[in-house]
Amino acid sequence: MLWGMKGEIKQSPAFADAKGGENMNEPNRTEWEIRCAFNGFCKRALKYEASNAHRDVRHHQLREVAFSSLLPQEEEQLYTTDRHFANEAADDKSFYVAGMEITPKLLADAIHALPEEKRDTVLLYYFFEMSDPEIAKLLNISRSTVQYRRTSSFELLKRYLEERAYDEEQ
Repeated sequence: MLWGMKGEIKQSPAFADAKGGENMNEPNRTEWEIRCAFNGFCKRALKYEASNAHRDVRHHQLREVAFSSLLPQEEEQLYTTDRHFANEAADDKSFYVAGMEITPKLLADAIHALPEEKRDTVLLYYFFEMSDPEIAKLLNISRSTVQYRRTSSFELLKRYLEERAYDEEQ
């Protein structure tokens, strides 16, 4: 039903085609009943879904335990410790790349062979996961200098490892 400018009731175009034609001012009863039934169905579905959600939350809350309230034996069951390399010596942890053996000692020697400013840059970047701007701010140098030191260190490390790795093979 629509209201006109002077308060007269106008007929809705949707209702004009319904049974009864132009004199009918309310929707077809079966259509109205279907809408009400669907509305009721939606409300019930939402009500039951909310009830299920509240029940699930209560169920989870009853089964949850704070870590702080666990006994040491229970806490140990929550994790495992990898002991794969526990009995091996440090020298056994070598890397084999392109036919070269890179030992931890050789890698440490290569890093120690770098000039101090390049060594600091490499260590801060790769081991402390700092970005170039962070390193620049810490060392009071420009970002481009940090990038240069880091990239030029690669060449020095590469050369050092290639020379020493081949020497150890022979």
